[in-house]
Amino acid sequence: MSKAKTRYICQECGYSAPKWLGRCPGCGAWNSMIEEVVEATGAGGPATSRSGLFTTGDRPRPITEVEACQEERFSTGIGELDRALGGGIVPGSFILVAGDPGIGKSTLMLQMSNHIGLTGKPVLYVSGEESSRQIRLRADRLGPLSGDLFVVAETNIRVIEDHVASVSPSLVIIDSIQTAYDPELESAPGSVSQVREVAARLMRLAKVSGTPIFVVGHVTKTGVIAGPRVLEHMVDTVLYLEGERNHAFRILRAVKNRFGSTNEIGVFEMQQGGLIDVKNPSQIFLSEKPVGVSGSCVVASLEGTRPILVELQALVSSMNFGAPRRTTMGVDYNRVAIILAVLEKRVGLSLAMEDVYVNVVGGIRLDDPAVDLGIATAIASSHKGKAVDGGSIVLGEIGLSGEVRAVSRLEARLSEAAKLGFKRCIIPRRNVPQGKEMRLDMEIEGVATLREALDAAIG
Repeated sequence: MSKAKTRYICQECGYSAPKWLGRCPGCGAWNSMIEEVVEATGAGGPATSRSGLFTTGDRPRPITEVEACQEERFSTGIGELDRALGGGIVPGSFILVAGDPGIGKSTLMLQMSNHIGLTGKPVLYVSGEESSRQIRLRADRLGPLSGDLFVVAETNIRVIEDHVASVSPSLVIIDSIQTAYDPELESAPGSVSQVREVAARLMRLAKVSGTPIFVVGHVTKTGVIAGPRVLEHMVDTVLYLEGERNHAFRILRAVKNRFGSTNEIGVFEMQQGGLIDVKNPSQIFLSEKPVGVSGSCVVASLEGTRPILVELQALVSSMNFGAPRRTTMGVDYNRVAIILAVLEKRVGLSLAMEDVYVNVVGGIRLDDPAVDLGIATAIASSHKGKAVDGGSIVLGEIGLSGEVRAVSRLEARLSEAAKLGFKRCIIPRRNVPQGKEMRLDMEIEGVATLREALDAAIG
């Protein structure tokens, strides 16, 4: 008589335990352990596991003897997606696209599939969450449809492999990997072992056949990709589609890319016809900037190779009860806390009994240290009730001693600001020699300390 051996695996980090635990010892997440059937075995027989790995028949050889080749990319037909991928799709690549529910992952994949199909290249779109009729209803609003876009509703990975062999597509979309399963495993679809096994089979299919494969992944309530962490290690590229559901803008961010630069972003606007490329995001983000209002400041953030001008807003108000509130949207909370401490200690602003709110307009998230000075300027502007000159931008990283440190790629940032009509830029003093060499119709003002910067920006 056979019996099933079970174990409990953390959905967040993949930690395995013989019994259920309320808190994962590996990552500390609560209620993340799920039961998984390893494999049914005979009485007294040991349980076996499948590795999902594959052999290529290659042999060890000096790297100098390996043939060098330049990977030929092909376009997705969507400029912002090409930018995030590093210039297009590399044949044989395995790409993971993740994001919150309803953010637009399936829409973006369907748009890309249709664009490539219109060029005469067959594309196979495999859905485990929608029927073929539902996909057609969603595709009708995206424009002219391609006869080379093949759709199928299937979750069995072995049947999917048969479909790939019969269609011989130039691109495969799996939406989503959490719904696909291997019938030889007894665990449920979406479990750690199923996701790991299905991903291994898809990776082998991509590398052996040279067919690029996009897989859509779910995220947990904490915003990380669901399933074992090994999924992110196996794929060549990880793309995150970010944004607020109540905002029209979506940011596609590459956090891993074996074939291009990381931290590249693509900017889209959600419209009736799907996700539309935003060619000039700076102009869009600044289109509704108020004039002559305190607490508003424009900064030039570098996202990958692209400088983007965004508006930072801050609101400082008297505390009504309890401890003062510190709320941030689009910037790191801990970074804002450090800047508030520097403003109190080095500049003398009294913020200990004030509520402080900081927001990045447009739903974009900034992690560039060059926006530090913009955050401090917006906070000081709101605190003093004095508006920053509408034709000025500020750039600089703030140190704990109150110094303003130099920023990278200043010329690209200032060129973008000049295109949008900004006439004055407050920058770190160490960047001024570089700034003077640039032939831009802008007034460059260098500052060494945060106090000097605030005097220059708001007096």
